[in-house]
Amino acid sequence: MLGVVKLSHHSNYSGGTMGRMPNRSREPRAPVAAEAWRRIFDFIATTADQRDRVLERLDLTPGDVRALNSLATGEGKTMASLAREWRCDASTATWLVDRLEKKGFARRESSKTDRRVSLVRLTSFGSTTKRRLQAALYRPPPELLRLDAADLVALRDATSKLPSGPWPAPRAAAELQWVTRRPRSDPTRAFPRR
Repeated sequence: MLGVVKLSHHSNYSGGTMGRMPNRSREPRAPVAAEAWRRIFDFIATTADQRDRVLERLDLTPGDVRALNSLATGEGKTMASLAREWRCDASTATWLVDRLEKKGFARRESSKTDRRVSLVRLTSFGSTTKRRLQAALYRPPPELLRLDAADLVALRDATSKLPSGPWPAPRAAAELQWVTRRPRSDPTRAFPRR
């Protein structure tokens, strides 16, 4: 709990009533959103070394992280559902699960209702590793801790309005397949239009 927070006297905190933000609703949303996203993206990029050290310490790849985050110890998932969730083909899903099994993070079990179906679950070691991973990845970088409490509260409140949930699989594989199939007649188009 932060308790009483003294608002900073930065130029963006002005006006007659202490703590009231100026009315910026007249600013066009798209440029402001673009600047906010650029700053968030740049901050994530400049603090990537901290996350990379966590993955290195736990001997994980980004693919391992995504796979660990989508699995649980209780309800198992089929290989087909994992391939859909990870947006990859069945052989890639099998390769990822093989990696997790070799490291002791996951196990395949036959479904109780259909013995032909394999379900993938986290092992207790995988569950412990997932908790350690999330704790380490969610530890704020030192640069963030340098902000004053009022700025941190404002940042927390603003980002709480953004969607969150399971980490979606990257679209890069699907887009890469499109790039390799695109006609050679248009060399300037690297990605499909949306």
